[in-house]
Amino acid sequence: MAEFDIHPPAGAKKKKVIIGRGRGSGLGGTAGKGNKGQQSRSGGKTYPGFEGGQMPLYRRIAHRGFDNTMFAVEYQIVNLSSLEKKYAAGETVNNDSLKQKNLIKHSDKPVKLLAKGKVTKALTVDVDKVSEAAKKAIESAGGKIVTHE
Repeated sequence: MAEFDIHPPAGAKKKKVIIGRGRGSGLGGTAGKGNKGQQSRSGGKTYPGFEGGQMPLYRRIAHRGFDNTMFAVEYQIVNLSSLEKKYAAGETVNNDSLKQKNLIKHSDKPVKLLAKGKVTKALTVDVDKVSEAAKKAIESAGGKIVTHE
């Protein structure tokens, strides 16, 4: 290939298809929309869930009852085994330190400590929630739990 022979690869440049410019263009007359019907009309679109005029499924099914998703609190879970690996004795476990040690993703969201694994170091735990088993394990190892109340 010579220096002066620079061109884009085959298929990289395509001519824009212009529709509705006469029958000779190949996309004149009906402009590629076929003949008649809802899809050929201007503004002839349907919405998601449209069933051709039949009563849509989302309207046929009864929607009743209470949904708690709006009020549910989603905790970030941390296990004792993670604390055992990442923390030294005497350190404080809180949202900021958990974020720094990559045990949680968001320091502003609530954290719950669960009792999976063992802890042998005395740690000061300052998180939003602690399970009873995790609380017992931390206190038996000489650590303490700080409550927010």
